[in-house]
Amino acid sequence: MTRIPVYQVDAFSDRAFGGNPAAVCPLDDWLPDQTMQAIGMENNLSETAFFRPRTDGDFDLRWFTPVHEVDLCGHATLASGHVVLRELAPDRGTVTFHTRSGALTVTQVDDRLLMDFPAWTPNPAEIGDVSGAIGVEPEAVFAASYAMAILKDERAVRAVEPDHARIRALTPSELIVTAPGDDCDFVSRFFAPAGGIDEDPVTGSAHCLLTPYWADRLSKNELHARQVSARGGELWCAHRGDRVEIAGHATPVMVGEFQL
Repeated sequence: MTRIPVYQVDAFSDRAFGGNPAAVCPLDDWLPDQTMQAIGMENNLSETAFFRPRTDGDFDLRWFTPVHEVDLCGHATLASGHVVLRELAPDRGTVTFHTRSGALTVTQVDDRLLMDFPAWTPNPAEIGDVSGAIGVEPEAVFAASYAMAILKDERAVRAVEPDHARIRALTPSELIVTAPGDDCDFVSRFFAPAGGIDEDPVTGSAHCLLTPYWADRLSKNELHARQVSARGGELWCAHRGDRVEIAGHATPVMVGEFQL
């Protein structure tokens, strides 16, 4: 029998049962892809992260939704950073993960973890029937790796009732809705039904696109953000040219193991 440790961490929350739960499985080496995908399906969370050590002291990192592997995931990277820096090697202050999206670092900064991620330039886009998908006419639509609809205010973002079938028909089919926040710089929600995630509780990777947009619109590089899903979460973001910094809390909630 093979025993695979698993940690569940609520990312972008300083309390249990907030933020976005991620499962993290430290490995000695990769399991077969179909096994990692099956574990992702079994966990049935937005993402399950798997990492393995490298000879240089860094780690390789991969992420799986319940239905497929993804190129970039923020909250499961934050959770993986928590597992390395606070559970497995608390003497370390930073860790570098090598991924499909390049090298990503996570650094302990006071009671938060700070991630260094790529910045995505928002480009005006025609991606399909966005107003039909979210039930409101957006002020503008942009796209990079994800689509992004700009709404009037926080109330409009909270009131969105998504039509998941219509969101699946968009290109790209992962959709951010965002607006200025009432008591933070901006708010957002994120929908990815084609990836098995009708609404993601808190989406770190979405802020690769959100941060450059709001930094330019608000003429400030340091930003406080909230994702206003049912669970909700807080992020502290900074625009650094072709990179963004995304910081948040991480709260451990469960430790166990898979028996395979």
